[in-house]
Amino acid sequence: MSEPRWLGDEEQRTWRAFIASFRLLFEQLDRELQRDAGIPHTYYEILVRLSEAPGRSLRMSQLADRTDSSRSRLTHAVDRLEERGWVRREDCPTDRRGQLAVLTDAGMDTLRAAAPVHVEGVRTHLFDQLTPEQVTQLRAISEKILAHLTS
Repeated sequence: MSEPRWLGDEEQRTWRAFIASFRLLFEQLDRELQRDAGIPHTYYEILVRLSEAPGRSLRMSQLADRTDSSRSRLTHAVDRLEERGWVRREDCPTDRRGQLAVLTDAGMDTLRAAAPVHVEGVRTHLFDQLTPEQVTQLRAISEKILAHLTS
């Protein structure tokens, strides 16, 4: 086995700043959404993905992929969203084994109420902290990592 390629001091500082900042950013966004809109960030993301889909519906497997959730975790979340009347399940017309998650009008209303809270949080805690050049760099860096991890 070859020797690990250990991180240098600068790389270690960068790595730790990266993971801490993004963990704290998502925790802050979640706290604000729960406090001001009564919805956790995880549920918000599901509602967003459904709102962007044709007919405001997606197969459960597609929704799990788009929200980077396991199928079981997504099923649990959709159960909670159904209880709130924000999502309903329907049988998939093209596959008897599949189910669709459908965003209800009440779910869309919830999303519309929560969106300003989320957008303000993202603007305040991320974009307002960066120069326009840094925003461009962040996008380029994020797209590079995303392309590597999804190829």
